[in-house]
Amino acid sequence: MALPIGSITAVGYTAVFATAAIACFVSLYRARRIDDTGTRRGLVALLVTCGSWAATQVGFVAAPTERFAAGVYLIGLLLGFATVFAWLYFASAYTGRSYHREPIYRRLGLGLYGLVAAVKLTNPIHHRYFTTAFVAEPFPHIVVQQGNLHWIATGLSYVLAGIGIFILLERFAEADYDTRVLALLVGLTGLPVVFSVVGYVSPRLLDFSYAPLGVAAVVFLDAAERIRDHNRAARDLFPELVGAVGDPIDSLAPIDSVPGSEEVLERTDGGETRYYLVDDRMVGPEAADIRHVLAFTDVTAIERQRRELERHNDQLEGFAVGVRHELRNALTVVGGYTDWASEALDDGDVADAREALDTVSGATDRMSTTVDDLATLAQYGRTTEGTEPIDFRETVTAAWAATGTSGLELAIEGEGTIEANGPRLRKLFENALEFYTHNGGSKLTVSLREDGFAISDDGQPPPPDAAERCFDYGDAAPATSAGMALPNVRTLARVHGWSATIDPEYADGLRIVVAG
Repeated sequence: MALPIGSITAVGYTAVFATAAIACFVSLYRARRIDDTGTRRGLVALLVTCGSWAATQVGFVAAPTERFAAGVYLIGLLLGFATVFAWLYFASAYTGRSYHREPIYRRLGLGLYGLVAAVKLTNPIHHRYFTTAFVAEPFPHIVVQQGNLHWIATGLSYVLAGIGIFILLERFAEADYDTRVLALLVGLTGLPVVFSVVGYVSPRLLDFSYAPLGVAAVVFLDAAERIRDHNRAARDLFPELVGAVGDPIDSLAPIDSVPGSEEVLERTDGGETRYYLVDDRMVGPEAADIRHVLAFTDVTAIERQRRELERHNDQLEGFAVGVRHELRNALTVVGGYTDWASEALDDGDVADAREALDTVSGATDRMSTTVDDLATLAQYGRTTEGTEPIDFRETVTAAWAATGTSGLELAIEGEGTIEANGPRLRKLFENALEFYTHNGGSKLTVSLREDGFAISDDGQPPPPDAAERCFDYGDAAPATSAGMALPNVRTLARVHGWSATIDPEYADGLRIVVAG
């Protein structure tokens, strides 16, 4: 009678891992006959750990319960990480190096393994390394969902394993005899990565951790900071690395400007800015072929969130200063002119009293505007996530109609759209037009540009030293009556990722340039 397809699949997986385990253990017979002590010990340890890991996968596939599967998987994790150190020991001994005999490297390796093993063993408490669940397809089995700590340990494993591969390939390249077959065998160590990727994106293979899967860009340097090697991710990030093996790292722009360890590198490619955390680690002694490793980890999402939070905090701090400044000034005006109106009425001077109360009314209007600005910031102050093509001329016309711009003549130059958030863009124009009503001009021109737009008038130019102060909340530049209109313009530009500046070369009035 034919077995169900699910059972056949399960038997297939079991057979593959069982065969791998048996092959490793059978190979021990030949490995133990190697003359060189270090090479023999390293290869035996590698075969034992690899074979034992494969055996745990047999138990994982055939696990009768989720608890049993989790336990077997945990043992496999400990054995799998041990293979990395056995591999490094073998690579060092096989190539005639002495790293595997140095006490400091042994202690470091033992300490690192103990630390990672402790994280894995305590997973039943924190559940940050992996969790398990039961599924029925393609056959009843337990699946593992890896956590953040898993990917950190996997990346570390991949970096360490990559160092061992580099040591071997470098020695093969220096050898006087044909080592192509050996190089091919070493290259086959990357084959499990293919299975891991297919298992991750396709149901045709189970999502096992067939081998460490690293994604960081890595550049290997010697003691003189010459480039010894790099991976594909590094070449994608820095195309200048192609053909640069042996060159000093500081001779290749922009790699010569890479920041120090634990700092963030900013790279722009194809109009998109991405951020990478730079980690510079010493991995060998002074005379070693590989002295230290530069690793570049993509932290774009985290860095964007951090910068957005920093921008928003600065914005709130500046706005708080501006609100205090505006309200304090307005209250001072209200208090002073109210007293004047009271004294004028006592003296029977109705005209002076009316003038004082008109000034009080203007001050209260400014307070109302400040409250409206606060509401605008609360509603539109965060970086916009959704944009669409917005008609330039229609938006300017709508903002013009909503702003009290009596005495100004408007000219709109250019036709087209701006990729923006509609309400925020309109508020930006409203604040800009509000500012220009206080700048003493008679004609206002709004021009569409290839990289943004410009707004200019024939009014009062800003003082030479006040161009940036115009955008500061709480500053009276260029005029107290303008309130917080210009700072709001810059805020609403920045939420789109644009810049807002005053053109220093424009001498016929004041021109604001928004670009991005």
